[in-house]
Amino acid sequence: MKKIQPNESIIKGEWKFKNNRVIADRNCQRIEFLIGSELNKISSDNSGWSTLYLDSRNDNYWELTYPESEMHGGGPPKLEKVTDLDSLREKYKLK
Repeated sequence: MKKIQPNESIIKGEWKFKNNRVIADRNCQRIEFLIGSELNKISSDNSGWSTLYLDSRNDNYWELTYPESEMHGGGPPKLEKVTDLDSLREKYKLK
């Protein structure tokens, strides 16, 4: 799987429906790979639906969310680079 590239700021997954089944696209699979082996979990918010990660290769922070709340399980994942960590300090109870 492809690591995060320097020019990337958002990786958004999509679900496709085929034969009454939900199929995760390549971005969903890539996000799972990234949070499982490339990024370090820092904290989850109180709801458990948002998680902050650190890419230790370049000290970039990434937030994992499920923005399509009308869908089962919050829908497909979205991984977005955080440029203003101060705005997330309270949400993630950071020092």
